[in-house]
Amino acid sequence: MNNIVICLFAMGGFDKAAQGLCGAGRRLANETGGKLSAIILGAGADPVAAEVARIADSVLVVDQAEMAEYQPETCLNVLTELCRSLEPRAVLFSNETYSQEIVPRLAHRLGGSAVGDGIELRAQGDKLSVVRQVYGAKANAVFELKRTPAVCWVRGRSFEPSEPREASGEISRPALTVQADTRSRIVERKSEDSGQVRLEDARIIVGGGRGIGGHELFVQQLQPLAEILGAQMAATRAACDSGWVPATWQVGLTGKKVAPELYIAIGLSGSSQHMAGVSDSKAIVGINTDSEAPIFNHCRYGIVGDFRQVVPLLREKLLALRK
Repeated sequence: MNNIVICLFAMGGFDKAAQGLCGAGRRLANETGGKLSAIILGAGADPVAAEVARIADSVLVVDQAEMAEYQPETCLNVLTELCRSLEPRAVLFSNETYSQEIVPRLAHRLGGSAVGDGIELRAQGDKLSVVRQVYGAKANAVFELKRTPAVCWVRGRSFEPSEPREASGEISRPALTVQADTRSRIVERKSEDSGQVRLEDARIIVGGGRGIGGHELFVQQLQPLAEILGAQMAATRAACDSGWVPATWQVGLTGKKVAPELYIAIGLSGSSQHMAGVSDSKAIVGINTDSEAPIFNHCRYGIVGDFRQVVPLLREKLLALRK
């Protein structure tokens, strides 16, 4: 019953979230003295399975034709059958939409406990606790899960990847009769290729807020800085709701959660809602005219000043360093 199971969807690839999930599972399995098993669902699972096998003790691949498209009921049926056979202490998912949809339903079927948005996992004796942020990331709450298994989706980027082992775990395809549940079906799928690195995978991010004042200044001031740094652009909800920048740039409690090595926050106050999305950044730089802005409580380096004056000087200095 100390076995730990991680579940991944092949379509996501072995991205940073998957790597963090594997790291979380590996450390929890080591801590509890159990085995780490991975379940990978969907077509094109072989590359992901090969990577995961370097961390997990065993990998179960379910890539039958019925799993080519994500169907919540079909995936739920498969996961229920496999998890019952593995008898896990915990079942971990990453934080994509699919996982958030499945976790509470799977916990109900397995008679376990469900919790989401975990940033830390703790095992104490026979009890398992999950730490998650509350009140807009102003505090941490510890949830002690009393029913087994604990089914949880975690912020994969909050956990360090695990070092690959010399010997790979066994990869197998269990003999399952997968029956597609057609109560819901995908009518159409649209994908938008921006030609850029996803915000969730970006090493450096330049973010702007209401204080930027409009679309033109995002283009004239922030984007040239991002280009010099090889960074991606982000924004607060206020800037996105104002139509200054695309909604896909939104970072925060109701937007994307990112964990770059460097986050440059320009013209944004640093509200708890926004910081909930960037709190995992390795280093934050704040630029704001208000010396009392909350962003200065979170940043490693802060500049009190008008970004219209600071950003051009910063670009000039960076260009000089590059030369």
